[in-house]
Amino acid sequence: MKGATLVAIAACIGNFLQGWDNATIAGAIIYINKDLKLQSSVEGLVVAMSLIGAAAITTCSGTISDWLGRRPMLIMSSVLYFVSGLVMFWSPNVYVLCIGRLLDGFGIGLAVTLGPLYISETAPSDIRGMLNTLPQFAGSGGMFLSYCMIFGMSLTTSPSWRLMLGILSIPSLLYFVLAVFYLPESPRWLVSKGKMLEAKRVLQRLRGREDVSGEMALLTEGLGIGGETSIEEYIIGPADELADGQESHC
Repeated sequence: MKGATLVAIAACIGNFLQGWDNATIAGAIIYINKDLKLQSSVEGLVVAMSLIGAAAITTCSGTISDWLGRRPMLIMSSVLYFVSGLVMFWSPNVYVLCIGRLLDGFGIGLAVTLGPLYISETAPSDIRGMLNTLPQFAGSGGMFLSYCMIFGMSLTTSPSWRLMLGILSIPSLLYFVLAVFYLPESPRWLVSKGKMLEAKRVLQRLRGREDVSGEMALLTEGLGIGGETSIEEYIIGPADELADGQESHC
């Protein structure tokens, strides 16, 4: 249970960054407008670019994650956050800023759609509902901390909107490291691809016990693998009953 909880906390960093970005642009746009002398329509476009990017990427994020897996898409989300933060920090003009905001929106779209999905597929059933509240909590926490940052920077003699937006790269780097080195692939996705032994190992890590045969059987039957075969025929035994390298398509 502890493993699944820590994995869920790490996975919802993407939602934290989404909340952070929403609050940051709300405060930074005042200084962007003063610096770049934006027209009202362009000002609205700068704010909306991340929403446009998020809406665009969510139309295909589910299909791509079914093909590549949940974990690679979370990694991609962290990369997009990081790159967008650097682009916004560098932005010499409004056009580059809009590109950075668009990339940021792509990262947001992947995080807010796949984060809760990933948590649902890795969490044990008895605490799944509780863990699925973490993304919303993380998003709200990100907004709060971002507003605190904006307030503090606004007290300086010359607030930098580029720094306000570019700070996004720092927590996104942590998100990337955790996604690459700590987050496992979703066991449900692994079962759907027939990677039974790998799915069992992930479940053992997440649940902190060796015997996960019951949950493996439920995943197998829930995905309809094997047609009409009964659940009992898919029970995956303890690890020591599996031959090395053999997949468990009993």
